[in-house]
Amino acid sequence: MRGVMWICVLLICFSEAWGLDPGTNESTPMNTTSFVHRNVTSNLGSQVNLTCSKSTWNKTIYVIWRVKLKTRECLISMDEKRIVDQCNDGKSLQYTSSSQSYLHIPNLSAKDVGIYTCEFVYVGGKEDHIINLTIIVPPQTRAWLEPKNNKMVAVCKAERGNPAANISWSHTGNILLYKALPQSDGFVTVESQLELPEGADTTNLSCAVSHPFWDQVKIVVPEAEKANFPWLYIFIVVVVVVIVVLVGSISFALKKLIMWRQCQQPDISSSKLSQAEYVEEVEPYASYVQRVNSIYNSSADLCT
Repeated sequence: MRGVMWICVLLICFSEAWGLDPGTNESTPMNTTSFVHRNVTSNLGSQVNLTCSKSTWNKTIYVIWRVKLKTRECLISMDEKRIVDQCNDGKSLQYTSSSQSYLHIPNLSAKDVGIYTCEFVYVGGKEDHIINLTIIVPPQTRAWLEPKNNKMVAVCKAERGNPAANISWSHTGNILLYKALPQSDGFVTVESQLELPEGADTTNLSCAVSHPFWDQVKIVVPEAEKANFPWLYIFIVVVVVVIVVLVGSISFALKKLIMWRQCQQPDISSSKLSQAEYVEEVEPYASYVQRVNSIYNSSADLCT
């Protein structure tokens, strides 16, 4: 029984040894796949280069960038035969001096924010990268003073920044409000209101706004609130004045035209009158003179 068992063991070992390929350990490496998920943040207006492999062009089979933005989706790809660009917004596939490919974004703006998925296939492996691209946008700052509940309040605003700015005051006081308002397009507005003590000196009052876009803190000095000027009221008054002037000018021109036409009537009337006097020879001379004088007097009044 033991002899049969040993015979079986020897046969199994012999078959495994026969099936071994002596060159297995020295064959080409097995295909490998790597997956990377990372975040990239850059300043507004900067140039951004997104990479998803260190493989060189001579080993590249194809690369596909799928771009998912807030308003649309597009694709940029390249293989040995051609380049496909469905984005058509300035993004392009380029190469480094060592022949490594990357996606180039020339002028980063808010419309470029989104998810960039890269599929890179090369000789010996494949790499998949998901890149979340965000943007750093500096806020617009302003500050002013305004009365509120019989007290003076300083207001400081950092509008439409990304990420949210941070506001602090040079004076001590009661913070009435500090809020950050996210907006639908991804920007954030931060507002801070400081209630000043009665009789506080506002000469050196300022708010300090810090943001990742700036290397230094930005100092903003509040200005006195300007009264809202009644621009609508002024506009209405100007329109009314213009209409009155136009109507008056038109009326004056019409009156002058009527008077000018009336001034042309005496010649015609006198000629008609001269013809009539030959016909009416029987009428007294005094009546004729009186009639002519009345006509010329009325005409003269109109033309003066």
